[in-house]
Amino acid sequence: MHDQKVSLNNMLVLGAGQLGMAVLRALAPHVQDADERPTVLVAPAMVDTPSDQDAINLEELRRLGMDIKSFDLASGEQALADLFQNYRTVLNCTGFVTGPGTQMKITRAVLEAGVERYFPWQFGVDYDIVGRGSGQPVFDEQYEVRNLLRGQADTEWVIVSTGMFTSFLFEPAFDVVNLDRRTVHGLGGWETKVTVTTPEDVGKLTIAILLAEPRITNEIVYVAGDTISYGRLAQVVEQVSGQAFEKTEWTLDKLHADLAVAPDDVMKRYRAAFALGDGMWWDKGQTYNEREGIETVDVQRYLRARLG
Repeated sequence: MHDQKVSLNNMLVLGAGQLGMAVLRALAPHVQDADERPTVLVAPAMVDTPSDQDAINLEELRRLGMDIKSFDLASGEQALADLFQNYRTVLNCTGFVTGPGTQMKITRAVLEAGVERYFPWQFGVDYDIVGRGSGQPVFDEQYEVRNLLRGQADTEWVIVSTGMFTSFLFEPAFDVVNLDRRTVHGLGGWETKVTVTTPEDVGKLTIAILLAEPRITNEIVYVAGDTISYGRLAQVVEQVSGQAFEKTEWTLDKLHADLAVAPDDVMKRYRAAFALGDGMWWDKGQTYNEREGIETVDVQRYLRARLG
């Protein structure tokens, strides 16, 4: 058995986007001294030609006491493995930044490098239940990542299942709730459920799971800010906003017909996937945060804060 204490100075966090920043903010209070600085891997462009937001994030990362390393994740698998072998823990917050195949490539490189403990980019739905052939190529790849990790015994892994980001329910392009147009669409039916968590809560819970003693290994850990049906979501939106919304049920048949017309439309793919129900939600009462008594933000509280 590896020693139980998690060392932070041998830790590499991939990505400083919305999720990466939330994870690093939650990690920072645990960095006790300058010898124990985690490293965050960012895209070269973030350092070389930073946008205004990049500059703000870089300044915050330095203030948080992180070592910043720029590296292109589009590099070959061997180059990634060579980098990863300098670290005991790799925490992957990148998403599919360099397109399909990114997560399989990173995972293979982690295993080849002999990394001791790996948190893959699996902050999403229950890919075991979804399986292959959901119509979401990204979901298929996530399922393959799990098979790869389970098929070996040298690298410990921990998967944190979070559902979708809470804000995505209100993303106009996704079109479940459109706050400006005052519409709500029930994917699959009003009884269909979805689990959602804010990035801040994902960050906080991921670090709690990372540092938990006894150490969590080779396990899928479920967390949730809220598990809610689309019908209940419509009620919450009307209650919090104090306005009436036009409510329309989008059946699976309708969503599949939409997808058949535009099979490469990412949002149509997501709608069809999240209309399935199975694998898209779990009981909040059975989650790590509920068991440990860690408070999370539900949809009602999120929306109150958003609408101010």
